[in-house]
Amino acid sequence: MADVLPSIDLSDRELREVTRYAAACARPALAIFEHARPRDERPRAAIAAADEFAEGAKRSKALRDRAWAAQRAAREAREVGLSAADNAALAAVAAAGAAFLHPLSKATQVKHILGAAAYAARAFELLADGKAVIGAGYLRQTESIAPPIVRDVLKRYPNAPSGGARVGELVRQLDFLLR
Repeated sequence: MADVLPSIDLSDRELREVTRYAAACARPALAIFEHARPRDERPRAAIAAADEFAEGAKRSKALRDRAWAAQRAAREAREVGLSAADNAALAAVAAAGAAFLHPLSKATQVKHILGAAAYAARAFELLADGKAVIGAGYLRQTESIAPPIVRDVLKRYPNAPSGGARVGELVRQLDFLLR
């Protein structure tokens, strides 16, 4: 018989606040993507969908579809060597994905809470020739805007997992800062 993970209490209000935070973390990186791909509105649409959910809209196929569209935009940027734009688009994907945080006590769920901030931080690092100090500075900014409700939700989950290359490191750094 498979192990059953314990469930975490997660209200609609908390889920909406986590999503609002993720969108706020991803939004500044949009400029990076839009500078590189000015006609591609998919990441902006994903963040707008996250904002709509945070304001009371239902989780919907449209929200998921906008996240997938932003994922395709990220892949297309990556394929032409636009790494900073790729990560900026992934921040938008993560913002929309925050609405799908699962109430399972699983470390991988932490990326639903902090992934948007980590991808945005990485985008800013890459824009600055990979300088880690830039990403660390951005994480401090996202720490300063994290509302108590997001910190409380985060503390219900296990610590962020290992792995995930540089974005994984950024997730773990922010996880440490917010706990």
